[in-house]
Amino acid sequence: MMEIIPAIDLIGGQCVRLTEGDFAQQTTYDNNPLEVAKRFEANGIKRLHLVDLDGARARKPVNLNVLERIAANTNLTIDFGGGLQSDEAVKLAFDAGAAQITAGSIAVREPEKVKNWLLQYGSDKIIIGADFKGTNIAISAWTEESKYPLQDFMSGYLKTGAKLFICTDVSKDGKLQGPSTNTYRHLKLTLPDAQIIASGGVTTVQDLKELQEIGVTGAIIGKAIYEGTITLKDLARFLC
Repeated sequence: MMEIIPAIDLIGGQCVRLTEGDFAQQTTYDNNPLEVAKRFEANGIKRLHLVDLDGARARKPVNLNVLERIAANTNLTIDFGGGLQSDEAVKLAFDAGAAQITAGSIAVREPEKVKNWLLQYGSDKIIIGADFKGTNIAISAWTEESKYPLQDFMSGYLKTGAKLFICTDVSKDGKLQGPSTNTYRHLKLTLPDAQIIASGGVTTVQDLKELQEIGVTGAIIGKAIYEGTITLKDLARFLC
């Protein structure tokens, strides 16, 4: 069963969405992320992808208070990312109520540190953020395309014990133009042990059906929910 994972992206404690990760292309949808999370839960959602965009820029968590409020007032399983660059930051995120954390650019820049987190917390709690443009990993808050192939990056982490990957196509994120279904299909064939969470571009119920048929572990949905191209009622058929 594919998990449905709505996203809440945070700037200034508010629920926002960016296009292609560009802070200049920001839309604010709600000033109360807790109420958004409660709406998700009331409609049968079990998971939440919570991203601290302020933290990503500051290279340290900024919106941990929002994480604490959502964790304390819902039963959602929260994965938290954004600004997790140090052992202390990861501990703070878990202490604030995150069930999992997403290691993004740090997984590219400091793989030994992330491998230590995998050893310390376990592969169920550490998600590797595999953000990509084309066939390569994207870094520096998505502004650069590295020379590191996506498949090689994921394969390397599988060998060190990781199993969960959020694969975000930066070029599609926030555009409502459909996900990189063919990329996910290829990754499932070539890296069958990887548990892939598809992210970026999910726009319609049909997109979700196709991702489910491929066999991805989960699908993150952001702008489609806030813009209404997928409604919370539409998601009922995908929920356990």
